[in-house]
Amino acid sequence: MDIKSKNIKELETVCNDIRERILDVVSKNGGHLSSTLGATELIVAMHKVFDSNKDPFIFDVSHQSYAHKLVTGRWDEFESLRTFGGLSGYTKPSESDDDYFVAGHSSTSISLGVGAAKGIALKGETDSRIPVVMIGDGSMTAGMVYEALNELGDRKYPMVIILNDNEMSIAKPIGAISKMLSSAMASPFYQRFKKNTESFVDNFGDGARYMAKRMEESLKLITPGIMFEEMGIDYIGPVDGHDLKSLIETLELAKKLNKPVIVHAQTLKGKGYEIAEGKEEKWHGVGPFDIENGASSKKSSSKSATQIYTESLMHLAKQNEKIVGATAAMPSGTGLSELIEAYPNRFWDVAIAEQHAVTSMAALAKEGFKPFCTIYSTFLQRGYDQVIHDTCLMNLPVVFALDRAGIVGEDGETHQGVFDISYLRAVPNMTLFAPRDEKSFHQAMAFAASYEYPCSLRYPRGSFVETDLPESEEFKLAKSQLLRSSKGDKLFIGYGGGVGRAYETAKLMDEDVSILDLRFVKPLDAEMLRDLSTKHKKWYVFSDSSKAGGVGSAILEFLSDEKIQDVELESFEYADKFITHGNTKLVEESLGILPEQLAKKIKG
Repeated sequence: MDIKSKNIKELETVCNDIRERILDVVSKNGGHLSSTLGATELIVAMHKVFDSNKDPFIFDVSHQSYAHKLVTGRWDEFESLRTFGGLSGYTKPSESDDDYFVAGHSSTSISLGVGAAKGIALKGETDSRIPVVMIGDGSMTAGMVYEALNELGDRKYPMVIILNDNEMSIAKPIGAISKMLSSAMASPFYQRFKKNTESFVDNFGDGARYMAKRMEESLKLITPGIMFEEMGIDYIGPVDGHDLKSLIETLELAKKLNKPVIVHAQTLKGKGYEIAEGKEEKWHGVGPFDIENGASSKKSSSKSATQIYTESLMHLAKQNEKIVGATAAMPSGTGLSELIEAYPNRFWDVAIAEQHAVTSMAALAKEGFKPFCTIYSTFLQRGYDQVIHDTCLMNLPVVFALDRAGIVGEDGETHQGVFDISYLRAVPNMTLFAPRDEKSFHQAMAFAASYEYPCSLRYPRGSFVETDLPESEEFKLAKSQLLRSSKGDKLFIGYGGGVGRAYETAKLMDEDVSILDLRFVKPLDAEMLRDLSTKHKKWYVFSDSSKAGGVGSAILEFLSDEKIQDVELESFEYADKFITHGNTKLVEESLGILPEQLAKKIKG
């Protein structure tokens, strides 16, 4: 799409067309809605002023980049958004040269911008290229942002950072005076005046420099920009993030300054779709919905694992006032919203700060409390050092409740919860276990609440597979449960959600097989495994996790240590590659792990 040749009126029409296209596709496919609608004018202005073919366009998280996709040659293909084999819901360089970097986790953009700026400087391209970063106010809560700003403010690499403030969480402007001063600071006159004043006072010694500095600071005190200015980064704003003319003028100015600049733009989430406008979290990421009334098109009668977790933790928290918990900016997604509302002094949303969440919960454990650190599997990767150094090294009884373990579907590579078993199993003092259904989840939670050491339990997005297997027994450390015993040679070993897959595969077999709910992958039930090795020589592992370092690896290590040589083991965990996005069943089919595919493999 040719943005550069269009005038303001034509660009406003483009923005309306983009919003209609986003609404049409997201209402059918699901996706991120309110943030990407709110960023439409910002992205159009970026493409008017900068060139994504040469300037690195870096979107933090990148779920707000749908408009970017639409103006970079993907208008027709946008119909396939988040579908298997279609466009990703995030930026993806393999999809388009206009996408600079893969992004799915937050708060990485400014670090990427600093790295890109260094590369541009080393190649002598600062006259023709400049990194352009868009970051939301929510992402500004993570420490990585300030590590990057700290270096940027010191080294002064040219960069334009667009702060997309759709919550006013950085600082709220103070009335008409603040708006007037901010507009003045964004003007070419103010920037020239500032530069000329700095040059002037340099000729009149420390006294004049001191007085000029104090005068400027007194003006900035009633604007939100003083923090950035003090870090050595120029600040412009707040500006209206939906006023194309103002945005384009401001970005052109920021580009000409040839130094690090933050442009603070205030936008409205869900802009253009009245039902979603505002701050309602439910419109951040949505499934298919009816555009006319906003009603969800998907109804599920099954209770999700997250709902079970909420019910169980609420029950435990009522019984034990020592139980506390935290989540990192996902209170609704992790099911902690109800507990935060019921017990605001015991359960916290600490914002996008997984490292802080883990370490602060470790300190609460040290103080005699029982913390439940509730984080998506993929996001705990960001707090891995804190799990090791601040929790397990001290052997503190923090419970890591890992939601979205396994394939999460349309969010794809950056969000698949496949690595937690592999990276946590290697940590001393850590205990790993998983429930297979609703009753076992409540039992697993009761075990976690009374356990006096670090532990982690994982559970899937959506619902558990319903089975007619025997009811779950009480959870005891390192104890599995044999659900079905046969005289055949085959043993199906399920872990967590893998038990349901093992059950469905067993139903398709022409022979009876034994089914074991492993329950604990660290420590393993050595007694049970030794006994089963005398009865079954062909073992098959079912777990929604990476094969490298996963459940199968743990069992193979056990067999090696026990010098059990006559057991053949095959794991149906995920191969050593990143897993694409799309409908979960289609993704699983591509991996060859649907029950009918597995039954066929086992039969040979």
